[in-house]
Amino acid sequence: MSIRSIALASVTGFALVAGAATVAPTLRAAADSVAMIEVDGEGAKYWTRWRGPSGQGIVRTGKYRDKWSAAEGVKWKVAVPGRGHSSPIIWGDHIFLTTEYDDGARLSMVAFRRLDGKKLWETFVPTTGVEHVYEKNSRASATAVTDGKLVYGSFGTHGLAAFNFDGKLAWHTPVGQLNNYHGSAGSPILYKDHILIYQDHQGTESTRSFVAAYDKNTGKQVWKTDRIETTGWGTPVVIRAGDRDELIVSSQRRVYGYDPGTGKELWSVRGLTFEVIPTPVVAEGLVICSSGRQGPTLAIRPGGNGDVTATHLAWSSPKGSPFVPSGIVVDGVLYLVNDIQSVLTAHDVKTGEVLYQGRLGEAKKEGFSASPISHDGKVFFTNDDGETFVLQAGREFKLLHVNSLGEQTLASPALVDNRWYFRTASSLIAIE
Repeated sequence: MSIRSIALASVTGFALVAGAATVAPTLRAAADSVAMIEVDGEGAKYWTRWRGPSGQGIVRTGKYRDKWSAAEGVKWKVAVPGRGHSSPIIWGDHIFLTTEYDDGARLSMVAFRRLDGKKLWETFVPTTGVEHVYEKNSRASATAVTDGKLVYGSFGTHGLAAFNFDGKLAWHTPVGQLNNYHGSAGSPILYKDHILIYQDHQGTESTRSFVAAYDKNTGKQVWKTDRIETTGWGTPVVIRAGDRDELIVSSQRRVYGYDPGTGKELWSVRGLTFEVIPTPVVAEGLVICSSGRQGPTLAIRPGGNGDVTATHLAWSSPKGSPFVPSGIVVDGVLYLVNDIQSVLTAHDVKTGEVLYQGRLGEAKKEGFSASPISHDGKVFFTNDDGETFVLQAGREFKLLHVNSLGEQTLASPALVDNRWYFRTASSLIAIE
């Protein structure tokens, strides 16, 4: 199939997918500055968490190949044991992944050597029972996070665990029995000395949905806030909004801002749908949150107190959001892949205006899982078949080429020292 036939770009042709953005008529004053809290220090050189040091899939330095195949550009390729969709994280010469065996009866953290892909160690976590998951999900979908001393993993109903770089289990903390009809998926994040995570599920009075913080050195719970939501698989982000930090949780029906130090609810905005997976995007003073299954996308000015839907919703796009992949913003343009129809929509991030739409490959229900990457003026979108669509960033649709690994790829890649690292269904691949 030619690139031209793949790249059908027409706003009118896909108008029913995205709809038109609705801009709020009046707004309260936004925070003076709104930004992701990015990884700093030595960790900024590596890929230490979900979506990298920027927390948004933005790669600002280095020189990375933009063309590859199952053979071209491959530095090394090794088998990954078990099954899982967690993305690789990297510190120094270590690559970390989580994986599952025996339909979730056993779960582990695995370390590989970045130089050549050699497996260094594998350590299993204590498990009790088996968590039910959707056929596309796995029991090892949450991406780990590291501070260079310990590597931290969320294993769903089996709790949180920390490992040192030699593979020794440093601590393990139960989080209660989880009952999410698609299984668990959200990744833990680091904030100062805390590990933050939320779990929305069909719990009981004693095992309700929650957002919580744990001491990164001991695993001891620092605070825990109950939630009323019953479904969600997302990963939160921590932002700086003016003179305070805010933990943003985008999930069922609402977006919440919490105090990351205490767990106190600060504000909320209504308007999401029942199922939410994408990680929030932060740009131009806005927090942008997408609903699942072609629902709305909300652009929110953080800050305020209580329900701020009427005052802090900058714009909303009524439908066309991705179900699984997160969005990405490059030079004032928001890119969202509707993974129900394989349609890319580009919005002006300030106004929500639809700039263009284009199809990425064949229309396929739930055809994208990996979240996009941006580097050197290009945006990279990888679908479940291992095809990466390389687009020129900008306000017009320009598909440059399509790369194929030839393997199912649900995990998002990591980029360090001019190499891409892809986890496929069975392999870990370094592309240089």
